[in-house]
Amino acid sequence: MDVLGIIPARFDSTRFPGKPLVDIFGKTMIRRVYESSCEVIENVIIATDSDKIAEEVESFKGEYILTSKDHKSGTDRCAEAVLKYEQFSGKKFDVIINIQGDEPFIDKEHLRKAIKCFDNKDVDIATLIKEIDNNDDIFNPDTVKVLKNIENFAVCFSRSPIPYLRGIDKDKWYTKHKFYKHIGLYAYKKNVLQTITKLGQSSLEIAESLEQNRWVENGYKIYTEETTIESLSVDTKEDLENILKIYSNFVETL
Repeated sequence: MDVLGIIPARFDSTRFPGKPLVDIFGKTMIRRVYESSCEVIENVIIATDSDKIAEEVESFKGEYILTSKDHKSGTDRCAEAVLKYEQFSGKKFDVIINIQGDEPFIDKEHLRKAIKCFDNKDVDIATLIKEIDNNDDIFNPDTVKVLKNIENFAVCFSRSPIPYLRGIDKDKWYTKHKFYKHIGLYAYKKNVLQTITKLGQSSLEIAESLEQNRWVENGYKIYTEETTIESLSVDTKEDLENILKIYSNFVETL
């Protein structure tokens, strides 16, 4: 099984412009994600629409593909990048890992788990989930919740608390049922990636602003692999400050 890791990276983020190039203990965020990913996956590229990001990748001798500025999601950017990279490199890939470019300290076990899912030949799309251990996350719309079936395939993704626990005080919900949060790492068979990016937006996707619901509504099965390791992403400058505080005591080993 030949695996390609793709890190989508936009410069013009709405909430944090220039985010991939912020300095984190002497290295840019995009460099940290790239180098960590390369420790697990042999072939890793950065898919970007920015010349500034491309110049940074060249500075640390990474690989990148320039993509359209019109993509609405990282999934769309990955679909373009893999075809361009295959043509450029002459290599062919079976599985694509869509790596979040805003997780400077991405856990390598997350990548290994995502790849391992494809040992099951019935898996077309895979992602990670983590059990929720507090009520705040259950009711936080920025924390995406996941329902899964007994075979560990996703039933639905929602910003609302799912399932609803009827007759139970809300401050006790997390103690009465297993709730799961979505860890935003995706992996796809290459042919499936090319197909799902051609689908029109679905009603659940529009309602929740979650593109994975488009795939579920169109009958694609998303396998969910559980992890106990939290992911820390940088969406805002406040998130960056928080991560710098968390890792400041480990700066010598980073």
